[in-house]
Amino acid sequence: MTLLAVERMKLFTTRSPWWCALVALATTIGFSALIVGNADDGGEFTATVASTQFGYSFGMAVIMVLAALAVTTEYRFGTIRTTFQAVPNRAAALTAKATVVALVALVIGELSAFGSWALALLLKPNAPLALDTGADWINVAGVGVANAFAAVIAVAVGILLRHSAGAIALLLIYALAVEDLIRMIPGVGDDIYQWLPFNVANKFLTGDGLSNMGRNTDAGAPMSTAVLSQGGSLAYFAAVAVALLAIAIGTARRRDA
Repeated sequence: MTLLAVERMKLFTTRSPWWCALVALATTIGFSALIVGNADDGGEFTATVASTQFGYSFGMAVIMVLAALAVTTEYRFGTIRTTFQAVPNRAAALTAKATVVALVALVIGELSAFGSWALALLLKPNAPLALDTGADWINVAGVGVANAFAAVIAVAVGILLRHSAGAIALLLIYALAVEDLIRMIPGVGDDIYQWLPFNVANKFLTGDGLSNMGRNTDAGAPMSTAVLSQGGSLAYFAAVAVALLAIAIGTARRRDA
């Protein structure tokens, strides 16, 4: 049995991943439906609004909780020692875990995004929601991709902290608050903000600077200041996730389980 198969079995033998998946789907689609149902059919009401701008941040938050728990639960109950005894190559074991969690996050993200988009079509049949361009497809399908790399970040944080409450608190506070607070630093806030990972993920998903993470700024002002292109934003977000995972794995190899 391959490492990926083992990690898949371990992930889904507990109830928490199933509950997290259901909550992520229900939160994303439900919140999107609430906003879409009360929105105008105007030209700004695009696939981006329907599938990513609303509800996405909450779904990603739940997925990061799932990803962190996939690691920290093993440390909590001591099963990580059994894992490392069975697979002495810790880098291989933890990479397999991160890969499985990322794939699950990808599937949940795609289901939530396309579910939100399909529901928007039913609620607003006259709105411009057709997926006519590559940008439209990125707006929708990109949600799963962004979630996958966010899950890798969460796995890395879980490996580093090894404590469920601490990892979850750090991830949620950072993703939903810290980047906005950094942007408020006088003089240098915007310059730093444009390189922060979740802001860059916003740029990848929306392309036009609109927010999908619940940012609050003045009406009409760009929510994302990322200077990278849409494709470059994805590459940057992926690089941050992979680099953080590499640091976490390196740390895990040097310390006791």
